[in-house]
This record gives sequence, C-alpha cells and structure tokens, in this order.
Amino acid sequence: MTAQELQALIAAGLPCEHLEVEGDGRHWFATLVSAEFEGKRLIQRHQRVYATLGQRMHTDEVHALSMKTYTPAEWLAQGGASAAKA
Repeated sequence: MTAQELQALIAAGLPCEHLEVEGDGRHWFATLVSAEFEGKRLIQRHQRVYATLGQRMHTDEVHALSMKTYTPAEWLAQGGASAAKA
C-alpha cells in the first residue's frame, strides 16, 4: 500500500479539512483535521479513523498507524493553515 492509497481510504470514510499520510508501506503516520473530532476524546478520534480502514487494520495491510488528530480550531491554534486558505 502507498501513502496515497492509505490517504484515499481515510478520506473516503472521514471528511477531513487536512490530511497528510507518510510511511514506509507498513508503518504509517497521519495528521488529520476533521470537524467530526469535535467533542471527542483522543481514543474516540482514533477509533473513528480505524473504522475507516476496517479489516485492513487486522490483515496486516496496515501494520501500524500513528496519528495526530485535530479539530479545525485545534489545528489553527497549532499554526496549521485553514483549508479555505489552502
């Protein structure tokens, strides 16, 4: 699996204002910004992302996924660019 393929899978199941994926084909790091994370705890955010990948997380297609998850407001506070400006 490529970073672009993983990014497309996540984007298909979770509307993101910002989504970056990088990795080596088995170990991945993603930065996600989504309004769906509003009011959710960190574990709930991660579960939401894992749900978009379904069985791929259990078949070793995606061996490891580390992520940073932000609401749009949190992303802007971190210095991230607004999707409207991008």
